[in-house]
Amino acid sequence: MHRDGCGYALPAKLDHSGRIPVLAYGSNACPSKITWLRENLGLTDDVFVLRARCTDMAAVWAAGFRARDGQRSATLAAYPGVVETHAVWLATPEQLAVLDVCEGRGDRYHLARLENGVTLADGTALPEVFAYVGASPARMPLLVNGAPVRTTDVPQGKARLLNGVPAPSHGLDTVIV
Repeated sequence: MHRDGCGYALPAKLDHSGRIPVLAYGSNACPSKITWLRENLGLTDDVFVLRARCTDMAAVWAAGFRARDGQRSATLAAYPGVVETHAVWLATPEQLAVLDVCEGRGDRYHLARLENGVTLADGTALPEVFAYVGASPARMPLLVNGAPVRTTDVPQGKARLLNGVPAPSHGLDTVIV
């Protein structure tokens, strides 16, 4: 066993065949989300999560709020010159189906293939990573004074009080799948 950059114990040789790399940011990067998905949406199997470096994109606050708890959602947006650390789930097809339900695929979020910008903590470039990106105005980046607000800059409690407008697009180079 060895530990990845997040401190998770991993087998010496991780067999990720048949798994789909999905960028996790916002609540999906929180370990307690895995427990919530197991208890509420039937997530099964081991969850492998790796630390990733994301270039020219950022987790930002979305224009809308989650229906289940009234919190402002996070979303992904193009953000030139920014580098952030997020996580990548190596999801099974069954786990991806659970994430699709949780994210409201096709309604609130689209599942998209990111065209570039994600490397693992060890420097390995990931040529194909998927991410949930805003599909509806409520899940587009919130623009305050014309600019998105990074989740690292404003905590959730204060994010609820932000006033702005939805961006017309997330601005990312993606292919919707």
